[in-house]
Amino acid sequence: MGVVLITAVVWFALAGLAAPTYAQRGQAGRGESTAEAELQKGIALTRGGKFNEAIPHFLAAQGQVRDASALSFNLALCYVGTGQYPPAIALLNELRSNGLSNANVENLLTQSLLGNQQPEEAFAAFERASRLAPENEKLYLYVVESCMGTGYLDMGLKVVEIGLKRLPRSAPLVFEHGILLAQLDFIDEAMKELEKVTKLAPGSDVAYIAAAQKSIFESDVDEAVRIAREGIRKGKQHFMLLALYGEAVILSGVEARSQEFAEARAALEQSIALSPTYVSARMSLGKLYLMEGRIDDAIVHLNVARELDPKNSAVYSNLAAAYRRRGDTARAEEMLAILAKLNKEEVERIRNAPGDRKAGYMANPIKKKK
Repeated sequence: MGVVLITAVVWFALAGLAAPTYAQRGQAGRGESTAEAELQKGIALTRGGKFNEAIPHFLAAQGQVRDASALSFNLALCYVGTGQYPPAIALLNELRSNGLSNANVENLLTQSLLGNQQPEEAFAAFERASRLAPENEKLYLYVVESCMGTGYLDMGLKVVEIGLKRLPRSAPLVFEHGILLAQLDFIDEAMKELEKVTKLAPGSDVAYIAAAQKSIFESDVDEAVRIAREGIRKGKQHFMLLALYGEAVILSGVEARSQEFAEARAALEQSIALSPTYVSARMSLGKLYLMEGRIDDAIVHLNVARELDPKNSAVYSNLAAAYRRRGDTARAEEMLAILAKLNKEEVERIRNAPGDRKAGYMANPIKKKK
């Protein structure tokens, strides 16, 4: 699922920081005004998920803006978004050493450490964040998603269970618990958790998402399409529900020129408009465009997915297929080489993981949680 990132807007709102006002910029010198403009360009690009493009703007503004801590945080966010974890960790630790730590800093540090394969240090950062904001639902959601995206499912299970002790009626946390259990092959328990979501929050976005996801897990693609479509027609426009609808339609094998195919395309495009950094929607839209013969459009979205989640092996297999169809054999082979490297790294990581973590990856397809 990839690393889930806090947006620049959240940083300004929750960290008690404010973007420079026009009055402040008017009083600044020319060099400072240029730096502030670079900062704002970087923030705008970050909001759109264009992390690689944002980084040079933040670097150009370093040491020249009034709100250096906001710049450092957003630069760290971009480093995490592009898989550059060591510089992100350095920036976040610098904020902490300067007494500027808060739940958001510790949250992003947790994600950075997970990406850098430091789960013990990541869990310590999570514990600091949860002490600072024990009832912050989003904190647990961000960290759990990051655990799933980096393969530390045992830590993700521990985090979500801590969150549920503090927020037992949180439908989003129950949903994440179900998804984690499914990834760990505890299928019966996962289905129960997803059913519980609909009881906790009937008729809500997350209830429709849980029901559609449950149907996909059960290989009932037609039911997943029906549920997602029903939710969308009732005005539920959550980016995940729109993406699930598109994914389910693709899985159902509909014809590329059908009305349902066109509806799936529209849903995925809307999902991306609502959440430009949602990797699953980017990948599904890329696959849909590939089915439609829009090779260049497919490559654009798959490359955005690659930028957002550079460790996602599925991105490279789809990109290889797209480049091959475009006749670009060299790029296709490049993508396959990266895919082979990622697969080798994953095998090594599983081989060197503790026993309980190996079980999560290598156990039988269906089992019960003890």
